[in-house]
Amino acid sequence: MTITDDLQKLLDILPQDLRQVLESHPKQDSLVEVVLDLGRRPEARFPNQAEYLSEVPVTQEQIDDCIQRVGIFGGDNRAGIEQTLHRISAIRNRTGKIIGLTCRVGRAVFGTIGMIRDLVETGKSILMLGRPGVGKTTALREIARVLADDLLKRVVIIDTSNEIAGDGDVAHPAIGRARRMQVAHPDQQHQVMIEAVENHMPEVIIIDEIGTELEALAARTIAERGVQLVGTAHGNQIENLIKNPTLADLVGGIQAVTLGDDEARRRGSQKTVLERKAPPTFEIAVEMLERQRWTVHESVADTVDNLLRGRQPTPQTRTVDEQGKIGVTRQLAVVNGRSGQLGTLEESFPPARPSNGWRSSGQMVALPQLPVERVTGRSEFDRLLDESFNYSESIDFDAATRQPGPNGEDLPLHVYPYGVSRHQLEQVISVLTLPVVLTKDIDSADAILALRSHVKNHAKLRQVAKARHVPIHMIKSSTIPQITRGLRRLLNIDDPEMADDRELQLFLHNGSDDEMDALEEARLAVEQIVIPKGQPVELLPRSPQVRKMQHELVEHYRLKSHSFGEEPNRRLRIYPA
Repeated sequence: MTITDDLQKLLDILPQDLRQVLESHPKQDSLVEVVLDLGRRPEARFPNQAEYLSEVPVTQEQIDDCIQRVGIFGGDNRAGIEQTLHRISAIRNRTGKIIGLTCRVGRAVFGTIGMIRDLVETGKSILMLGRPGVGKTTALREIARVLADDLLKRVVIIDTSNEIAGDGDVAHPAIGRARRMQVAHPDQQHQVMIEAVENHMPEVIIIDEIGTELEALAARTIAERGVQLVGTAHGNQIENLIKNPTLADLVGGIQAVTLGDDEARRRGSQKTVLERKAPPTFEIAVEMLERQRWTVHESVADTVDNLLRGRQPTPQTRTVDEQGKIGVTRQLAVVNGRSGQLGTLEESFPPARPSNGWRSSGQMVALPQLPVERVTGRSEFDRLLDESFNYSESIDFDAATRQPGPNGEDLPLHVYPYGVSRHQLEQVISVLTLPVVLTKDIDSADAILALRSHVKNHAKLRQVAKARHVPIHMIKSSTIPQITRGLRRLLNIDDPEMADDRELQLFLHNGSDDEMDALEEARLAVEQIVIPKGQPVELLPRSPQVRKMQHELVEHYRLKSHSFGEEPNRRLRIYPA
């Protein structure tokens, strides 16, 4: 990375004694800001610490002297130094007199967006989230330069506080060929955003700090006109935006929907649920956790839908080390076989995993989440509607290209679930990569997968299935083993004698070492002693949660197991068939 900071120009506005201290300071290159408050000692702040520059309190004369050397303070109480990226913010008393200054160092860092350059080049709108000081504005500046200089796009920056392109009428070279529109007052930012689209024919608009409802609406208007947006907003994570009524429209908006009795029963939820109101303004969101660690949500729509349905999203976490090497890990949602609670498991890309998997290493490693290929030739809005209402996002098989399976059946198989946990169904289909599509329309279903107790009490379902010639396959309970067995029956796939590492992932709760050891212990006991030798086996004492996981794994092998003993020495005994 190359860093340009013009630090000397900022030091020149400070009182002489403070300037001399900073010019000889060993951590000068990492200086974040200098704080001058009337009657207090002057303070220099660095990334991980702060220190006083003098024992003499700051006087009003020193503050007035600094003010004379900078530009005019705007309506947002910010000023700058011409041809630099530095920002000087004022604190005023009740009469409007400036009694405090925050002198923030502005740096142009070239190479900061290497972690998300592939996303910038897609042309999709990107929203950057993060706490103050994490580098959002620095990243925007670099994105503007890359889009304008490397990708040769028409880029317009809405620079409300002159923080992106610097103070003065001439923009800082760090933004490259991108153009900058200044804003007279922060309240007018949304008007300047619309003006930029109407007057200057941009392909990309860069916005810093979307903070009001009017600005959020202006951003949606711009996105619907086909212009790529790159902006920042207040909030650390997408959850913050969902809970913020002012900015919720950036991620599609939230509305309460009342479900019918059948739909609520099938979902296993209350009758009133929250759903996304519209397609999100920004298709991609980046949560800037630290300067070198960002979380990427490649589909904001999917992330918001998952959060509203009580599921854990599966974002990427991208990091860069001191050598500039970029690492990508993905948080995989792993389901608890019966309760449907989610944990997370990290998996690193791209090193390929050997085919013998976790059995050789003694550790369970999650499988990579397969990229989902979207159907082309349709608008983004149509795609989102299909995902929201037809709900076939578990695995995206194209219905128009159905192919015969090994037993002559058409694949993928369209299954209508009734009374079965849709979330657990999706987990089994995704982890085992089964050619199954979940549908909400019985007319388009090839089969119905239902709980036996629900079918007995629902004569109408049986009548509808009979009239439409759709077979009903029943399972005893909505658990991972039962669902796996039911789907295999539907697909005419024989149950394997031995579980592979993909299936064992289904039984993992939160990926702790204790759980992985317990799964490995139970698997070895079943496959090396109980099945081949026909002998019962006792396992080591485990916690109730871990024993529950072992019971589920044993049920997967169609064997019986019981817990016995007193806590904390209660343990599992596995019996041969």
